[in-house]
Amino acid sequence: MPGETLSSGLLPLTEAQKKLSSRLEQHVMKLAGEIGERNYGAPKAYDNAADFIVETFQASGLVPYEEEFGDKLQYRNIIAEHYGTSLPEEVIIVGAHYDTVSMSSGADDNASGVAVMLEIARQLKTKQLARTIRFVAFANEEYPHFLTDNMGSLFHAKRSYEREDEIIAMLSLEMLGYFSNAVDSQSYPSPLSWFYPNKANFIAFVSDFSSRNLLKKSIGLFRDAMTFPSEGLTAPVALIPDVRRSDQAAFWRYNYPAFMVTDTAAYRYGGYHNGKDVPDRLDYDSMARVTTGLIAILEELAGNQR
Repeated sequence: MPGETLSSGLLPLTEAQKKLSSRLEQHVMKLAGEIGERNYGAPKAYDNAADFIVETFQASGLVPYEEEFGDKLQYRNIIAEHYGTSLPEEVIIVGAHYDTVSMSSGADDNASGVAVMLEIARQLKTKQLARTIRFVAFANEEYPHFLTDNMGSLFHAKRSYEREDEIIAMLSLEMLGYFSNAVDSQSYPSPLSWFYPNKANFIAFVSDFSSRNLLKKSIGLFRDAMTFPSEGLTAPVALIPDVRRSDQAAFWRYNYPAFMVTDTAAYRYGGYHNGKDVPDRLDYDSMARVTTGLIAILEELAGNQR
């Protein structure tokens, strides 16, 4: 990977990042603290979560719309676009799923990803960008919908392909809130433990082999912009199947370049897919730092018209 991960201490948060940290916490508290479990088995909460995302996009000055799908039940992706000025046909997707597994309020998985997406959208709305950024809150990433026709990201990727959308990059924001400096707090699928650190204090960028150029460019931009530990992995799905464990896998199916940004989920977080995934376990200051770095990536990929 280009550049080096941070090996020294973190810089203090700026005043803007302190406010960002507070807003991220408010979003997570709304989704995971107030609304709670949200999926096809809890339809009222699922609708409430979607409505909250719509309202938050609107408060940022965006005009969201819905993409409905489903065979027996109707589900909805929530979409908001910040249109490019000179290259609007070239699209970058920033996506995060807003559903949870059953019996979990889903603070890290994936209120954290949704919160970061909403704050990226709020900040980039004020920027003039050459390319279009499409923000998508995906329904139905979790079991039993993963990689089925009822998976929101797969439905969106298929429709994009059928429309011949020119998607130049897709970023899947998947669990961005849990960090630890404790030794041996981080594990890995074999054989990655030989190559990566044992402290769960970094954010990970993960892609399949076909998206390696996008991933390398993006992690380089992140490291240039943000003093926060980061690690990258690009690997064939056949060798390490876990690289596909989120919405980016839907876009690989249609040959769109995509990668996942993640805190590595079950490889560090004891609250993964259970009732312990609650808002007070997350590190909102670290989430603010990650958000700042992701905004820098997107400004560069989209072509900031300064």
